[in-house]
Amino acid sequence: MTLKKLIAYLPLFVALILPCQSQPMPEMRIEEKFRIREASNILKLYGEMIWTGIKETPFSILLVTDSIEYLVNHPSPSEDFTLMGNDSILSSKIYFRKAVFNKHFLATFPAVNGINTIVVGTPENTKSNSSEWIITLLHEHFHQYANSSREYYTSVNQLDLSGGDKTGMWMLNYPFPYTDSTITLQYKNYTHALLRTLSATCPDSFEVYFKVYVIERERLQHLLKPADYRYFSFQIWQEGIARYTEYKFLELLDDYEPSKEILALPDFISFRVLRQAFYKNQVDRITNWNLSDRQRQCFYALGFSEGLILDRLDSKWTKNICLISFTSNTTACVLTRRSS
Repeated sequence: MTLKKLIAYLPLFVALILPCQSQPMPEMRIEEKFRIREASNILKLYGEMIWTGIKETPFSILLVTDSIEYLVNHPSPSEDFTLMGNDSILSSKIYFRKAVFNKHFLATFPAVNGINTIVVGTPENTKSNSSEWIITLLHEHFHQYANSSREYYTSVNQLDLSGGDKTGMWMLNYPFPYTDSTITLQYKNYTHALLRTLSATCPDSFEVYFKVYVIERERLQHLLKPADYRYFSFQIWQEGIARYTEYKFLELLDDYEPSKEILALPDFISFRVLRQAFYKNQVDRITNWNLSDRQRQCFYALGFSEGLILDRLDSKWTKNICLISFTSNTTACVLTRRSS
């Protein structure tokens, strides 16, 4: 190409190059950075008081916005992510890509390069305030912690509940007999006994209610098919104890002083106020939520309650139990040993 022709084409080259150069790099909202940093700080300060080794588990988060996903604290991003740079607020590299997952997501699974990652929408899209959103990240981090065991997936497979489903969706869609009238009647007996035990204020009444509770729980077990009871136990452990973990963090935060950036957020409420509302909300669900209507959602409050009962039986039970022992029904085994 001659110099004359090159000069003639130069405006076209410039026109093609300039739009690429002018496209701005997407920017993660600073409020989200503050919230993730707060959850990370809480985890570092208090995590080991609840579960040994939890703070060593990677706190990988994929924040899903309306159009972009931001990856934080991930040790091995897949090739479809682009590096934004090192972020001084999060002390982490941030990567981004066009949004893939639903912006309302709130789940933990091997979402990026086979590594368990919290996939979460913004507080607005998950209908949470800042305080709830921060604590929910810690709920999801419990899943990362439990799932990080090399034996986790082997143990889940040994439950023999998937029915050939390789996607993991059986955990949500398992055909539990939620509407069976015999099951729902005994479920009511069980949950009323659970609530009385949880609400007992003195040791003597706790002992009396606890023995009745164990009987009602065993009656429910005997009515369920073995596979259905394995699913029941698995959900109480996986989701219920995660909900319990949220509350244990809130208990430890009564005297915690959040960062000034978090305190300045307009939707922040104190963790003490959140703890009180959280407890009432979960306790109300024990007997007010019908198994036939709420189905799997009921198991969260049950595991939360059983975790608190275990605290009264043995304050160090979380330090002395195998994370994958849901296969032998952790809570029931501990409760039964205590009642004998």
